[in-house]
Amino acid sequence: MRLKRGWPLLLLILILIALPILEVWIMIQVAQQIGLIPMLATLVIHAVGGGLLMRYEGIRAWQALTNAYATGKVPTGHLADAALILMGGILLMMPGYVTDVVGFLFLFRWTRPFARKMIAFFVARRNKGAPTPRRWSGPGDSYPGRTPDGPPKRANDPTIIPGEVEESP
Repeated sequence: MRLKRGWPLLLLILILIALPILEVWIMIQVAQQIGLIPMLATLVIHAVGGGLLMRYEGIRAWQALTNAYATGKVPTGHLADAALILMGGILLMMPGYVTDVVGFLFLFRWTRPFARKMIAFFVARRNKGAPTPRRWSGPGDSYPGRTPDGPPKRANDPTIIPGEVEESP
């Protein structure tokens, strides 16, 4: 197995192990500086404020999504915003300061385009070696770009399926 295919699993395992350790270490450092009760209060304020912000931004994203559908536009940016808002809210509900920073990055209206660009950069980098999809050849083409038993199709080649036509009773 190549490392490129296995690194997302390795990264996930690393995040699941390292992130809680980092969060606990940061919480201990903050508690030593400001005290245990204020540290717990900031975590509760982040969770409640994040939930309210997620609700407000989620309503705005839903309205923008329905408006895009009503006007016949493709709502790709709105769908990405809705996903980032959901993920940001989930991250803010988790206790910890690192997840709170990333959650607020996903939730705030003025930082969300930056988050979208960062995610698009990593996805594009991940798919850099992936083959590009071929164009659809036309109606009746069940396997775009190639015939199952032959060379690539051209866009002007018709698809011919031998068969018989039966009249319905």
